[in-house]
Amino acid sequence: MGSGKEIMDRTLFTSNKQVEWYMPFARIAGLIASFSFGGAGGVFAPSLSAGASMGAVVAELLNLTSGDANILILVGMTTFLTGITRAPFTASIIIFEMTDRHSVIFYLLLGALIANLIARYVSKQPFYDHLREQYVKEINQSSPLPDKP
Repeated sequence: MGSGKEIMDRTLFTSNKQVEWYMPFARIAGLIASFSFGGAGGVFAPSLSAGASMGAVVAELLNLTSGDANILILVGMTTFLTGITRAPFTASIIIFEMTDRHSVIFYLLLGALIANLIARYVSKQPFYDHLREQYVKEINQSSPLPDKP
């Protein structure tokens, strides 16, 4: 499915903010499938594109103007990345630095904090902790440590 850069470029930097209603779900399913089957498809860019497509769908449902739609798309990117990484301030600053729009930092932080609360409710462990445990388990199974004398 790719990184989703074209979705982010089109929805943020052109007047065409429209994405198909199923695109956020397809992006999320691709991300889950990639990691479930052991693929190294990346987390960062696919998370941003899933959030961007989610923000674009919601903006279209609400009939928002181009500027307001951009804010919702950026908040979608921030919230989805926060939900995955559990780093609300980092996600907000990354999106803020990518766009250099000082006027949206409040919305990015608010969305990130709400996403972090929801993500904690869904699962106590961040995604990267789950990955780390899985990798450690695989390493231990493939090459067990020798017994101490």
